[in-house]
Amino acid sequence: MAGGKATRLRPLTEITSKQLLPVYNKPMIFYPLETLINAGIKDILIIIAPEYAGHFLCLLGSGKEFGARFTYEIQEQPRGLADAFIIGENFIGHDKVTMILGDNIFVGQSFSSQIRKFRDGASIFVKEVPDPERYGVAEFNKNMKVVSIEEKPKVPKSNFAVVGLYIYDNRVVEIAKSLKPSSRGEIEITDINSVYLKSKELSVNIVDGDWEDAGTFDSLLRVQNLIAENERRART
Repeated sequence: MAGGKATRLRPLTEITSKQLLPVYNKPMIFYPLETLINAGIKDILIIIAPEYAGHFLCLLGSGKEFGARFTYEIQEQPRGLADAFIIGENFIGHDKVTMILGDNIFVGQSFSSQIRKFRDGASIFVKEVPDPERYGVAEFNKNMKVVSIEEKPKVPKSNFAVVGLYIYDNRVVEIAKSLKPSSRGEIEITDINSVYLKSKELSVNIVDGDWEDAGTFDSLLRVQNLIAENERRART
């Protein structure tokens, strides 16, 4: 998912997409693509904003150089993350689906086993953060059963943020179609997760490696430094 306007990163995003900004020595979108490919997913739909469609196609092409196959769809308006499943309905077909956000960068963790073992329902990933009110927040018990999930709560029930990687069975398409826009005018991914939670089909996994949602100046700087340090260590 690489649509949206990225207003929080202006003026950097006045003339290009957030997901095309450099993160150390690669464009940002390379990192989530590599996360999927390293987990064994090679058939990938990239959802982009119309004004930057040519930029993405020029950079990424067919996906052959990545050992994958890329398909592209346009998100005409930033209608929310859940809109990805409506836009991608034909691409998804009758399959299960994994979605990753184009500004979410994971370092030091593979998701191959979770993706390969997935069968039904929905599976989300969480990371403990100091500022959970900025994110979707999951509350779960000692048996790793999800108790509640909220979008950017003023008083979070836990410190575990829902990160931008999600796995769903094929029902997610119809669930997304049934959603009504939130007060932000978007159809929310948290509302999809709430449907699966209500039917007790929402599982949770804790991210052990590093993770950044590179959507602010501070988080973009943090992940730049993290990647740079990892690259320096790899060379020594």
